[in-house]
Formats: sequence, C-alpha cells, structure tokens
Amino acid sequence: MTTALRSVAPVAERGEKQRLTARDWEEGALDLMADEGVAAVAVETLAKRLGVTKGSFYWHFSHRDALIASTLKRWEEYDTHNAIARVESIENPGVRLREIFRLTARDVRSHRIYAALLKAADHPVVAPVMERVSKERMDYLARVFEQAGMDPVAAVHRARLAYSAYVGFLQLTLQFRSTRLSQEGYEEYLEHMIDTLIPAA
Repeated sequence: MTTALRSVAPVAERGEKQRLTARDWEEGALDLMADEGVAAVAVETLAKRLGVTKGSFYWHFSHRDALIASTLKRWEEYDTHNAIARVESIENPGVRLREIFRLTARDVRSHRIYAALLKAADHPVVAPVMERVSKERMDYLARVFEQAGMDPVAAVHRARLAYSAYVGFLQLTLQFRSTRLSQEGYEEYLEHMIDTLIPAA
C-alpha cells in the first residue's frame, strides 16, 4: 500500500495498527498453519481470528505472500537458530545431541507447523525455506555427530538418518490416528530413538 493511501486510513484502522504488530500477524499465521495448513492462511481469516479489519493487515504487509515469508523467517529463527543456540553451550557433544533431540521432540506446535510446511513444500515461498532449514539442521547434526566421535562420512549419514526419522515420525503420527502414541509411549520411543542414533560416550 502506498504512503498516500496509508495517510488517509480511518482512525479505527490506525488504532488497530497501534494494537497489532507485525509479530502478532506472524504468530497468528503460525497458529493457523499449525491448525489448518499453509493454504488456510488468508488475510480475511486471520483478521477474524485476531479481531481486526483486513485493512489493519496492510499497515504491516503488502500482500499474503509477504506475510508468509515474514512468518517463515520468524519460524526459522525460533525453531532452528534459537534451538541450536540453546544447546551450543553444552560441552559434551553426545549430551548436546541428546538435549537437542529432546528439545525438538517435545515442541508439539513446532511439529504441526513443520508437517503443514511439508504438505506445502511446492509453494514458491515455502520451498526455499524448507530446503535451507533442512540443510542447516542436517549440517549441524553431522558436525555434532562428528564431534561425538564418528568419522565425517558416517556422521553425515547418521545426521540424514536422524532427520529422516524425525520427518517420517511426524508424517506418520499426524496423518494416521492408529499410529499415535500415548504420552508415556512417546517418551519411551524418544529415549529408544536417542539410544539407537547417538553413539555411546
């Protein structure tokens, strides 16, 4: 929206702009992705969820894909960069691997968002983000597996195996009700996966 158009926005919309930030729209979009998928992210739907008019949206974003791009940037920062930063101070690489597995495995909202993004992997905005995130995560895992004592080639293979297990489990659990585990069963599975994939100290 141009500066000229913004300057004549109604007082009510200016009030909405003050109440809602770009982050509010991004978080709302992430919640909607988690609940209904990327295709459900629409300006009108989000506005209703957030209790504002569609006009409020245009104070922060020029169009829907701009919102999706900004939302995925926030998701990437939180789910990948911040997650890695939270475990980087752990000196022992084996312990670090176990912690990042547990940290990642217990964030249900993140799982639902990731599964939604997998379904929309051919979207022109989503595709490059998913490719970049997958590479960054596998590169990080490979580096830590190598630090834990594996040779470089084996570390790359183990990182790919671990990441494939994560993606496959998400797909299986979220798409087929019969494969879902109880909380206790899930915790047992998580520990089994960690013991299987991470080399003993």
